[in-house]
Amino acid sequence: MSTPLPVSRYPVPELADLPEDIRTQILAVQEKAGFVPNVFLAFAHRPAEFRAFFAYHDALLLRDSGLTKGEKEMIIVATSGANQCLYCVVAHGALLRIYEKKPLVADQVAVNYRKADIGERQKAMLAFAMKVCNDSAALGDADFAALRAHGFSDEDAWDIAGITALFGLSNRMANFSSMRPNDEFYLMGRVPKPAK
Repeated sequence: MSTPLPVSRYPVPELADLPEDIRTQILAVQEKAGFVPNVFLAFAHRPAEFRAFFAYHDALLLRDSGLTKGEKEMIIVATSGANQCLYCVVAHGALLRIYEKKPLVADQVAVNYRKADIGERQKAMLAFAMKVCNDSAALGDADFAALRAHGFSDEDAWDIAGITALFGLSNRMANFSSMRPNDEFYLMGRVPKPAK
């Protein structure tokens, strides 16, 4: 039997050794997903940072906004592809496939959103996100006007930028720590679930 590959280059704490609030949060995710995504285990190495990261994550991704769940995942996948983050492309690619019910879309968005089977509105959203990702100092009124032309509000622009920025942090920490995507993510949303 082969030895499991490490989740991270840093030690991953045992669930029993974690503060109760973090352990409860991880067990809730496990209950919903059927497994514990490695990002939770890797970030639990530093409990205060775990709490801060997931608080901001939830504030951005769970709030009501002009963006759908699928669009939020598109932003993550496109910008994580630009940042060469294997963990986030694989994990959030799975969520993108599930939310959009399109088994090909995550690969397309990760490599070149301009060629992806998505709408012009979503391409405009990703163009803005990629500018935040790659050249935020050059953002100007024309970039906001391009978003507005596709029905996005200035609050939506904030969401796009916030998600891009948060995952810029996440991408860099995942790359730095050699965070490994869970094997479960690779097939999620690609093949139909077996009948029960």
